[in-house]
Amino acid sequence: MYQGDVWVRLDTLPRLIAESVRRTLSQHGIVSVVRTPFQWVMASPVIEIETGGYLGDVGLYVPQVQHQEAETLLDRLSAEAEED
Repeated sequence: MYQGDVWVRLDTLPRLIAESVRRTLSQHGIVSVVRTPFQWVMASPVIEIETGGYLGDVGLYVPQVQHQEAETLLDRLSAEAEED
């Protein structure tokens, strides 16, 4: 649980990739957070990442109520990318 909601991990990814996916989800109305070994991160300014923030693998989480929507979106975007 995070902030009173049940969150589900979508994937474990390098931080920069997770941040990119998080922004894509956000553009489609899906809330997400990144969990580093140190904390939950709802917003990651690029400057934090560039100046030595944690860049290793992180968990990318969405609220359980949006999990299926997130999976469907990422599957669709992946299929579209493969077609190009």
